[in-house]
Amino acid sequence: MNDFIGLKKKLHKCCADYVNNRLQNIQTAMASSRESANDETKSSAGDKHETGRAMAQLEQEKLAYQLMDVEKQQRVFNSINPELITPKIKTGSLVLTNNGNYYISISAGKISIDNKDYFAVSVESPIGVALVEANGTFLFNGKNYTISEVF
Repeated sequence: MNDFIGLKKKLHKCCADYVNNRLQNIQTAMASSRESANDETKSSAGDKHETGRAMAQLEQEKLAYQLMDVEKQQRVFNSINPELITPKIKTGSLVLTNNGNYYISISAGKISIDNKDYFAVSVESPIGVALVEANGTFLFNGKNYTISEVF
């Protein structure tokens, strides 16, 4: 059991690194976009000036949306206690199946630990929903899944 708590802590750390890297990348892109927009306002090239400003504004809006998404991921992630073991699949669970191992947390993709692959998935993702609603076995994308253990 302690081995699985240690594994969940490692998975949790990988997800923390993922969220922090994503947040840092978005913040860097936002700063660069603001700087670019400021440079555009100094230009006086007429239509080109307006097009550049509009493009910079669209980029800032896209980054603001991405920032809201990563902040939501951070809130969900911060609510997870990797030391908690529950028999019911929910956010924070480690689920072992015959077709992959899943850490129900945030959508962070494939994580390799000790030469084994795990998938960090959100409870809202299609596979996350299937796992939470499963009753031991389930069908997903044409594959039969059997849950062997939940931690």
